[in-house]
Amino acid sequence: MTTKPEIKVAILDLYDGIANEGMRGFQDILNRYKAKHDLNINYKIFDVRRGCEVPGLDFDIYISSGGPGSPLHEGTEWEKKYFRLTDRLEDHNLSNTTDKKHAFYVCHSFQLMCRKYELGDINTRRSPSFGVLPVNKTGPGLTEPLFEGLAEPFYAVDSRSWQVINPNENRFKELNMQLVAIEKERPHIDLPRAMMAIRFDEYCFATQFHPEADANGMKNLLLKEDKKDEVINEHGDVKYKEMLSHLADPDKISHTQQTLIPNFLNQAVMSLQGLA
Repeated sequence: MTTKPEIKVAILDLYDGIANEGMRGFQDILNRYKAKHDLNINYKIFDVRRGCEVPGLDFDIYISSGGPGSPLHEGTEWEKKYFRLTDRLEDHNLSNTTDKKHAFYVCHSFQLMCRKYELGDINTRRSPSFGVLPVNKTGPGLTEPLFEGLAEPFYAVDSRSWQVINPNENRFKELNMQLVAIEKERPHIDLPRAMMAIRFDEYCFATQFHPEADANGMKNLLLKEDKKDEVINEHGDVKYKEMLSHLADPDKISHTQQTLIPNFLNQAVMSLQGLA
């Protein structure tokens, strides 16, 4: 009996010790994917901010989480180590090696990477965005492989006080990156729409929303009084009830959770197996 080659995944935990649903979401997706495809996938979690832990280049896939606080320059030791890792991943993928590294960045990590590449303006939102919200694909997003199977618009969990707006089109062109999703259109609000997903290159992708979030975890959060008040203050009572109904709809949050990161894993695994 031949042993299946090990696929090593590094999960970078940027939550700084605060309670969250994200880390469980990533692990659920990986465990489900491993069982479904009968693969030898193993993952290790790195406590990046609190423990200053950063993986080396001995992993195949890197998933970097959301987290609290400002994504603007802090000059902390963990941040220096984090950006050193992203530089090493980029250099590795630009080299002649065949074993490319695949990376997925979520929310806080998305904002850090936008800062690194100077892709837009990073600032605080007028009020926090929290809930189940539609996300629009851009022109390039309509043919983005990771969005295959997702509707236009598709629904995602949004949870952030910060945002990246005003895409720097010159930088996108210069770096050959693509903005593939943006915040829902709000005709009645004269504010720029946030960038929501970026294809950095063939191997690296980022979302400002939370594709790892599952409907049950989100429902439990929305039913908490403080979150309920936050959503009603921002979006109104009708939208709050609508969000709860979206969570019960298998074509919305559950579908996004079962589609986007699994599509990324498909791409990564096929590449690692020499099939892509």
